[in-house]
Amino acid sequence: MAHRARILGGLLAGLVAAVTAGCSGDTAASGALGPATEEGDSDWPFAVEEVARYDEPWAMAFLPGTGDLLVTERSGALHLRDAGTGDQVEVAGVPEVVDAGQGGLGDVVPAPTFEQDGLVYLSWVEAGDGGTGAVVGRGRLETGGGGASLEDLEVVWRQTPKVDGDGHFGHRIAFSPDGEHLFVTSGDRQQGSPAQDTTNTLGSVVRLTLDGDPAPGNPLADRGGVTAEIWSWGHRNPLGLQFAPDGTLWETEMGPEGGDELNVVEPGGNYGWPKVSNGSDYGGGEIPDHEEGDGFVAPAASWNPSISPGSLLVYDGEMFPDWRGDALIGALSGEALVRVDLDGTTAGEQQVFDLGQRVRAVDEAPDGAIWLLEDEGSGRLLRLTPA
Repeated sequence: MAHRARILGGLLAGLVAAVTAGCSGDTAASGALGPATEEGDSDWPFAVEEVARYDEPWAMAFLPGTGDLLVTERSGALHLRDAGTGDQVEVAGVPEVVDAGQGGLGDVVPAPTFEQDGLVYLSWVEAGDGGTGAVVGRGRLETGGGGASLEDLEVVWRQTPKVDGDGHFGHRIAFSPDGEHLFVTSGDRQQGSPAQDTTNTLGSVVRLTLDGDPAPGNPLADRGGVTAEIWSWGHRNPLGLQFAPDGTLWETEMGPEGGDELNVVEPGGNYGWPKVSNGSDYGGGEIPDHEEGDGFVAPAASWNPSISPGSLLVYDGEMFPDWRGDALIGALSGEALVRVDLDGTTAGEQQVFDLGQRVRAVDEAPDGAIWLLEDEGSGRLLRLTPA
């Protein structure tokens, strides 16, 4: 268990969230560059180095074996950065995406079999009957001759149904520790009530085989159809998903006005949206809070005012040994890196590092360094190492 860090008193409460933080907190904000510099803050246990800049960064993933880095941009670009030289190329063969609002090219994660077959999984937004929806696909990453491409790209999962609008897609990807199952977050698409309707996959976390079929043993497998894909439901805008070293599956999601959540994802769990939330509806409308015995799974931690959690890393590296097993959350409207002390399925004390910029993604490099992607408007790729 990581050590109990002191709370930076009053800092979280002072994070200013816009009225629409739980929704438009996922929309980029422009502004001058914040205080994340190579010198950093004297109270921080890390130094910050700027590595690169992007226009609309959304996700990143380090590749096993080489340590090369893939970075997605919401507009549809996928970049491959060489770990040794820092040289970068744009990957060809990326699918056409619907780049609107919160939609576009999303997550990227190497397959559990990457070192054998070069497969990577991507998520993006496509148009179709009924509107738009998230999809997950996979392709083989080929490099050589100074270039890179995705070959034999195929769609393995589609969010059901497609609806109008350009928000709350979710589409974060995680693989089970045994490498046999694919988990995908599916947002409620700003529809609310479908998150309580298990005949669709909006507002859920789905568990699939690596080929995208409903995984055997899912909680609602006997019902068939897309219902058989569902692992948990009652989610709003889930933008973080990762397994801890102990095998616990953690998820972060945006609430409405307040009520952002850090959840332990349980099979068959109903997380309550939109029937309960520790936040309020837009315009001040009250939503019942989570209460013991209400039939819903309560969050392990929640935030009010909103921080707009856009990503999640459960750290397992050697470079920051006191943080091993802890959650590191990229805050969008909170413009911070938030660390939550985890002990099994319990969330403890928090530490907030005010970076002055919206943090879109957090990942761990093979050497244990922590890398951050700032959102559109600054777009910096940052490397954090011990101070």
